[in-house]
Amino acid sequence: RLTRQPKMAAASSNATVNAQKQWELENNVEQVDSIYQYDGPAQQRWGQEKPWTQDPRWFKHVRISALALIKMVMHARSGGQLEIMGLLQGKIDPNDPKGPAFIVMDAFALPVEGTETRVNAQADAYEYMVEYNSTSKEVGRMENVVGWYHSHPGYGCWMSGIDCSTQMLNQQYQEPWLAIVIDPVRTCSTGKVEIGAFRTYPQGYKPPEDGPSEYQFIPLNKIEDFGVHQNQYYQLEVSFFKSATDSQLLSLLWNKYWINTLSSSTLVTNAEYMASQVRDLADKLEMAEGQLVHTNKAGLYLGQGSSKASGKAEESQLSKICRDSSKVTKDHVQGLMSQIIKNTAFNG
Repeated sequence: RLTRQPKMAAASSNATVNAQKQWELENNVEQVDSIYQYDGPAQQRWGQEKPWTQDPRWFKHVRISALALIKMVMHARSGGQLEIMGLLQGKIDPNDPKGPAFIVMDAFALPVEGTETRVNAQADAYEYMVEYNSTSKEVGRMENVVGWYHSHPGYGCWMSGIDCSTQMLNQQYQEPWLAIVIDPVRTCSTGKVEIGAFRTYPQGYKPPEDGPSEYQFIPLNKIEDFGVHQNQYYQLEVSFFKSATDSQLLSLLWNKYWINTLSSSTLVTNAEYMASQVRDLADKLEMAEGQLVHTNKAGLYLGQGSSKASGKAEESQLSKICRDSSKVTKDHVQGLMSQIIKNTAFNG
């Protein structure tokens, strides 16, 4: 037994290191050291020039440090089915190779009240924010607050009507300002961080028509909110980075993240989420069936051309349901595979 313990400890340590490397590969975490240099006068100059006022889509890219990413994911997971909220510290870089960018160096949680659909910041949250930011300056962290993050547990990364209003208000008075949305439930299901970065358009601005965006599963009870507000904001490309000096802090945070991941089963923790997805698919199929019956009846009166056009729309709706069901199946299979791997590795 005594000889087995060091071997088990070494195996566990190797598994932790390999898991961290795998996580960094899956999320394309690059090692960059120069990005940590802070040029205060340049930041002030860009803040005074406000180049983003000339182009509503001036910001193109967001770079997030691996430390900030893990802190946001752990915070989002701790909220369970309730939404959480926090703030982002960083800077902007107009000369980034991928276009003008936000650089998110760190993130910190806010003491807010959350529900399953929204988060409410009270006076103590604002006091905490001011105190945290001033304390950071005292220890040499000169980055300013450049945005906020919150979670959408189980229903994807996009901006609701309340999110758009909050972001629009902050962009009027706190520029430059960024919104990040994380889905901890889907992150837990797939292993890859489900994250989106957004900025809203000025009021009255009509955005150009984009090509087809990346498809995502939207629950039936959220589709209306998603569709109504999707032209009020745009999504920025996201990438992740770390530095050589981050390694120790990243390892400490990763150990906590890895222990939580190992000790939990996605089949158990996400059981309610999986069940809700199946119910949602059933509701969508029932709605599509009802519309199909209505379309067939209408076709008898309006003629064959109308029936064909409606049939194409119905076919598109059914193809979306097929993609949703494929995604649910894939998530469930991944959960089963991870559980089998854990069982084989730790129970022989």
